[in-house]
Amino acid sequence: MSPQSPWSVAWVVRHNAATIANEPALIAGERSIDWGELDRRSNQVAHALAAAGVVAGDRVAFLDKNSPEYFEVLFGAGKLGAVMVAVNWRLAPAEMRYIVDDSGARVFLAGEEFAAAVKEMAAEGLKAVGTVVGLGSGTGDLTYEDWLAGREEEDTGRAPAPGDVALQLYTSGTTGLPKGAMLTNANLGSVLTAMGEQWRLDHSSVSGVVMPLFHIGGSGWALAGMTAGARSVIIREAVPTAILDAFERWGVTNAFIVPALLQALCSVTGAAERDHRALRAIMYGASPITDQALVTAMETFRCDFVQLYGLTETTGAITQLDAADHDPGGPRAALLRSAGRPYPWVELRIVDPESGEERPTGEVGELWTRSPQNMQGYWNNPEATRAVFTEDGWFRTGDAGYVDSEGYVFLTDRLKDMIVSGGENIYPAEVENVLAAHPAVADVAVIGVPDPKWGETVKAVVVLRDGAEPDGAGIIAWARDRLAHYKCPTSVDFIDVLPRNPSGKVLKRQLREPYWAGRDRRVN
Repeated sequence: MSPQSPWSVAWVVRHNAATIANEPALIAGERSIDWGELDRRSNQVAHALAAAGVVAGDRVAFLDKNSPEYFEVLFGAGKLGAVMVAVNWRLAPAEMRYIVDDSGARVFLAGEEFAAAVKEMAAEGLKAVGTVVGLGSGTGDLTYEDWLAGREEEDTGRAPAPGDVALQLYTSGTTGLPKGAMLTNANLGSVLTAMGEQWRLDHSSVSGVVMPLFHIGGSGWALAGMTAGARSVIIREAVPTAILDAFERWGVTNAFIVPALLQALCSVTGAAERDHRALRAIMYGASPITDQALVTAMETFRCDFVQLYGLTETTGAITQLDAADHDPGGPRAALLRSAGRPYPWVELRIVDPESGEERPTGEVGELWTRSPQNMQGYWNNPEATRAVFTEDGWFRTGDAGYVDSEGYVFLTDRLKDMIVSGGENIYPAEVENVLAAHPAVADVAVIGVPDPKWGETVKAVVVLRDGAEPDGAGIIAWARDRLAHYKCPTSVDFIDVLPRNPSGKVLKRQLREPYWAGRDRRVN
């Protein structure tokens, strides 16, 4: 299938139901759903959404760990032209509520595990939500199965347009408020229809859906396998032993796994002795990985490894380091520090971030990209959209690096202050806003520092108020009461004064430098 195919989220399930209806689409625990059933169930979702007043362009919020219902709702919304909003279940309730409210979701579906969080959100009031559906008992106005009961199984027949937004994934911003990246059918189709060959996905593949579906590495990866007609093994939560068991049981052939999880899988006793013969390729990316961790993973799983680099705003991967370029100890071992080369349909430039002038080969600048994968923009946030796009359509990634004479991209640092820990994007401003409210904190800066497990982790550098005593554990506990745990500092340093430039901006690179000294790569 070419990138010019009539791809849409709705097309995926419609096409496979028409061609391989009786073949498995999803496997989750003991449950197996074929393409025909998935098509019928998503039709029922579409009719249930319509009955709740949802029309084309409306948002539908979904909060749960990985489950088959996510895809039923994703495809059902697609058949109406509605937009799926995947809510990060690792967030604190107030953070989840912001996303649901910001999206203007008319219907909110939530898993049983999140009943308390939904209750807390509802107590504060959800702006636009008219119907809360519980994926299980104890959550929402009615259960999912009751919501679907008696709904028509016939397709809506609506033909989605390439420019229709299909998926809205939230990524934190430098202001501390998450922004909804709007991904259209054309954005998704431009990459997913071309990934079969790149990622060795085809009709015979068994795709391990390991990463959370609120990530592009979860939803995007799953849709890539589904586009190829593969069966998808849905791993509800990233528990290492459960992942290894599922890979063996179902003969998983392909998966996308972030480095921190790869390391956790390799650390399971007996992981290398497991039967990995079915594995064809593991894609990895989203955060830094050390050479040693990568070599250990290659020795453990004994399959091809492919590195990917991209962002939510670019609908995922825009560069790839092929399996053939993974040659530890060989003459081209230095390429393991590379993010690979851009796909044929992706344009990349390395520019001076101030002037926009292109930098010569080998010189460091900001990476800009232009391709059909670039998002439509940030939902309801034209100012933020203008800040990241040039007038002629180049997306400013905020990452610094260079391109060598062979076209390989090497990323060296981050122009923006985002921290990537275990594949999660963390923006310091959000954490700093919380820590600044601590009664002992006079001033604070949050930076990312190296971590052997997570790639990098959060460190708070604090200036204390007069008379306050250093209490790192207390400051961390303060943050944990108010933020998702992965955003919280794992360590606190105390300093007399934060370094600032003449305009008053904290010199975070100066703060980070002692921790990153001697490392030639500071971002994946």
